[in-house]
Amino acid sequence: QVQLVESGGGLVQPGGSLRLSCTASGSDFYALALGWYRQAPGKQREFVASIITRGATNYNEALKGRFTISRDNARNTMYLQMDNLKPEDTAVYYCHHYGSNSWGQGTQVTVSS
Repeated sequence: QVQLVESGGGLVQPGGSLRLSCTASGSDFYALALGWYRQAPGKQREFVASIITRGATNYNEALKGRFTISRDNARNTMYLQMDNLKPEDTAVYYCHHYGSNSWGQGTQVTVSS
């Protein structure tokens, strides 16, 4: 079982940036295929981005260009850099491990002036 812990959420003004982190334990981090998802109030959880073991990435096309996923295998951590944030980016952001279908507890991102 893989344990995932997100951090880095918070309140930011429109146009601002945040970097989310997801730290994983319980397995060899370098071998994990991981992703970010988000869920806004009253909406279904949606795919944000994913990164596989060799670093190849995939993005929600609607977010590509503003969001960047990356990983640091030495730190057992995956990141989501979010730039030019918009109010519609407000959601709980979750880290996901595809192999075990594990989820983190989520971190709240609120974009508001």
